[in-house]
Amino acid sequence: MIEININPTVQSALRENRPVVALESTVITHGLPYPQNKETAIGMETAIQESAATPATICILGGVIHIGLVADQMDFIARSSKAIKISRKDIAAACVQKKNGGTTVSGTMEIAYKAGIQVFATGGIGGIHRNHSQDVSADLPTLSQIPIIVVCSGAKAILDLPATREYLETSGVPVIGFKTSELPAFYSINSGIPVDYCVETTLEIAEIARSHWDFGLSTAILVTVPPPEEFAIPTEEIEASILVALNEANKKGIKGSALTPFLLDRVSEHSQTRSMQTNIALLKNNARIAALIANELVKLM
Repeated sequence: MIEININPTVQSALRENRPVVALESTVITHGLPYPQNKETAIGMETAIQESAATPATICILGGVIHIGLVADQMDFIARSSKAIKISRKDIAAACVQKKNGGTTVSGTMEIAYKAGIQVFATGGIGGIHRNHSQDVSADLPTLSQIPIIVVCSGAKAILDLPATREYLETSGVPVIGFKTSELPAFYSINSGIPVDYCVETTLEIAEIARSHWDFGLSTAILVTVPPPEEFAIPTEEIEASILVALNEANKKGIKGSALTPFLLDRVSEHSQTRSMQTNIALLKNNARIAALIANELVKLM
């Protein structure tokens, strides 16, 4: 039997139909180094609270699913060097084997939906890897199967963005640009790839999601938000760092689940940590916007 521990603050908000925003934890365990990972996670939660919503960071500790963390738990997962990445497929095994781990986009979506949380904020979704068309993140099929609003800055720029966008199109996942007509390229504002619809208000996003699900459609709504302009990196500049990192990964034979964290780490190093600063800024911004959407969504219920 899988044990789920819902933080009393989160449980109260859900029971009283107040806005809640789910947050993943692989950004803490694998995405950023300590102490930036802990500081960013707290910053995301603060951005949600300042926008009148309740944050619910999700992870697995000692085989127990936690939805909403207290300070000691946040500190533990941020410092843990043995935490594993927990995708949707890993949830049961991680619980049975009493693992500690950070949930990915797909793992967080699954848990959040089962808890009744309808809005989730992250940095960038997974997708299809460059030069490895069969390496498809579990995030993509999960987006086609779980009805939840996912707020992100597009797919991670290290991926094959056109192929990832095509997968979303084929899977029937609406890609909404918040104040943008182009899919953000994570670190960069523009990718040259169009979104399905550009919207100007968080109310309209909530209305689209509500109508989508009320009509019987069961996919996620992918809301894409460009990184804050003052932190955005020009596409050609970050692409140079990505190509160097990809070349290093190929030479070292790094594949599978180890590839993304390796590439992000190397891109950060090659960009002299500028990419990390952009990552942190967009994470906090996405959390804030997700909270505003969650506020609108509860009004429509």
